[in-house]
Amino acid sequence: MSIEVEVQRIAATGPNEADIQRWVSAALHADKRQDAELTVRIVDAAESAELNEQYRHKSGPTNVLSFPFECPPGVELDLLGDLVICAPVVEQEAQQQHKDEQAHWAHMVVHGTLHLLGYDHLQQDEAEEMESREISIMNELGYTNPYRLDEEQ
Repeated sequence: MSIEVEVQRIAATGPNEADIQRWVSAALHADKRQDAELTVRIVDAAESAELNEQYRHKSGPTNVLSFPFECPPGVELDLLGDLVICAPVVEQEAQQQHKDEQAHWAHMVVHGTLHLLGYDHLQQDEAEEMESREISIMNELGYTNPYRLDEEQ
C-alpha cells in the first residue's frame, strides 16, 4: 500500500501534514484504494479566486477545488490529481457555521479526495451517495456528521 500526499502551502494557516495525510488515507481506504498520489495545495483567497474564475467561471474564492488527473490511454499511474483548499474560506465557514475548525478542514479534504475518485453531487442520487460516504468517513475519523445543522449537533 502506497499513499503519497504532497502538501504545498501558500497560506500560512491550516492543518499539519500528518492530519492531511490521515484524512486523505481515510477517504482512499473507504473507496478500497490501496495506492494513490495527490497534491493538496493550501492557498490564500486570491489564488482560490483566480482558479475558481479560470476553471469554474465563478467569481470569488471557494473552499475546495478538485483537479482530477486524466491519465492518457494505455498508461497506468496512481496519480489522482490535485486539491486546492482556500484556508481563509475554510476558517470563515467553520466560524460562521459554528463548526470545529479541524473537523471542517477534515471534511474539505475528504470531500475533495472523493471528487478526485470520481464522486460528485450534481444529481440528487450522486449527492446522496457522496454525502453518505463523507459522513461514514468523518465518523471513522472521530468527527460528527458535517451535514447536520448546528442545532442538531
